[in-house]
Amino acid sequence: MPTYEFRCRTCDDTFELQRPMSESSAPASCPGGHADTVKLLSMAGIGGTQQAPAGGGGCCGGGCCG
Repeated sequence: MPTYEFRCRTCDDTFELQRPMSESSAPASCPGGHADTVKLLSMAGIGGTQQAPAGGGGCCGGGCCG
């Protein structure tokens, strides 16, 4: 189940909730009981560990630039 990160606008606390994707936009109350929260954009899972190949291909990668 995905984890979503929220921030409370009242107490400025940041917290996480696990919920189904179908409920990703549902309102969430902070642990302090405040209802004025906003869902944060999480970068977890964006990107990866794959690296671009070194050298070769293209003008700059092939060494043809003066």
